[in-house]
Amino acid sequence: MTSPEESNRGLVLVVDDDADIARFVALNLRLEGFEVVTAADGYQALAHLARRRPDMVLLDVMMPMVDGVELTRQLRSDPMTASLPIILLTAKNLSADKIVGLTTGADDYIVKPFDTQELVARVHSVLRRHREIRELSPLTGLPGNARITREVTGWMRSGNEFALCYVDANHFKSVNDAYGFVRGDEFITTIASSLHRGVVGAGPPLAFLGHVGGDDFIILCVPEQVQAITQRAIMDFEERAVSLYDDRDRERGYVEVTDRAGNPVQAGFVTLSIGVAISSHRDYTDPREIVEVATEMKSVAKKHSGSYVAVDRRRTLT
Repeated sequence: MTSPEESNRGLVLVVDDDADIARFVALNLRLEGFEVVTAADGYQALAHLARRRPDMVLLDVMMPMVDGVELTRQLRSDPMTASLPIILLTAKNLSADKIVGLTTGADDYIVKPFDTQELVARVHSVLRRHREIRELSPLTGLPGNARITREVTGWMRSGNEFALCYVDANHFKSVNDAYGFVRGDEFITTIASSLHRGVVGAGPPLAFLGHVGGDDFIILCVPEQVQAITQRAIMDFEERAVSLYDDRDRERGYVEVTDRAGNPVQAGFVTLSIGVAISSHRDYTDPREIVEVATEMKSVAKKHSGSYVAVDRRRTLT
């Protein structure tokens, strides 16, 4: 019997002109907790897709009118379905057919007749890969907000003491305005790389590093690692960021931008403000609470010149 946690795994569209195979696949996926809709050909599949976007498409290669390979091409060429997970079902066990399917854009293939356990395993595998990719920042490759939330929740539930570090860049908008978004992206990736160096350099246990978005990052670590991680990251970033400025700006020590009135403004170089909250200092019952405190401390850090780490040392009175 499917448990509540296993239910509602997502919607799968099964496209096969063989009604018996479509029913067989649909039955087994429903037993795994998936919602399933079926289509007998490519046109029916496109009609289903127009009404509701599924989480995955299981697609037979050999179909009349629009075959599986052509339908895959159409789905990959449409921005709304370009990233849709696709598994091809094929009766041919020929390398050429597999290559055509994969180069067209399919994520995987299953040769008929197939084992039920293999079918289910491949569906779970492809969905897991896509979920992991969606949760990564396309710029830095670091875990994004969904994964960060799960990590914070997991660290809290573990009952072990930990620190949440909220990292933010100062003056980033100025370099973005002065140099453009391409150079701005280089600053972001440099921050990510420096934070990673700080995490790895602190040694075990390996801390968690996530990218909230823009110039904001989260680090989860044991409290004893905070100083080593943040100091190494700040030092590494400030050394490496120097090369990202134009020679003129590097020599004069600032970037010149204009305000809304068109007046020139001298903006300082990018530095890092880091706010730190310690799990054992307060009676946190919700992940959002410790994030809020770290955010508050980040604001405190921003009041200081240059890179600065502000640690919340207040404790809940008992």
